[in-house]
Amino acid sequence: MQPINLRSFSQKVRYHKKTFKRFLGKIERNPPKNLHAIAEVVDAQVWQEIDCLSCANCCKKMTPTFTAQDVKRIAAHLDMEPREFKDKWLYQPKNDKDWVNTMQPCQFLDHSTNMCSIYEVRPADCAGFPHLKKKKVVDYIHVHQQNIEYCPATYKMVEKMMEIIK
Repeated sequence: MQPINLRSFSQKVRYHKKTFKRFLGKIERNPPKNLHAIAEVVDAQVWQEIDCLSCANCCKKMTPTFTAQDVKRIAAHLDMEPREFKDKWLYQPKNDKDWVNTMQPCQFLDHSTNMCSIYEVRPADCAGFPHLKKKKVVDYIHVHQQNIEYCPATYKMVEKMMEIIK
């Protein structure tokens, strides 16, 4: 497994983004019957090639959503009250029930190791990221269209799916 070169990744994204998004849109409108089976196979292949700890771009460029359960769990882990935790690190966008980070990169990212300092209690959104083989893969196509710009694993998944689904 080679480390992720984010500069090279960014260049590939700029070059292929429109094609990948178009492909995903086609899949969303007319999903193959075996899409979930394809996603299972591709997911296994992707994780043979991608090492998240050599990247952490999701933690550097994106923010997870923090549900009320996430806030309670993480605040307790940090020996804080949920209100104190929210006041210190989160804000709630208008018309949204979830909370997001006030800063990027994520305050819990250790930049020297690319590891999460609250990994064992991290938000559910982080635990599921990048959602490559969620049941009902088609329901996550819009998420993948966004994530190809940030996540080499998602980019690799789409690349592999394009090889399989002509």
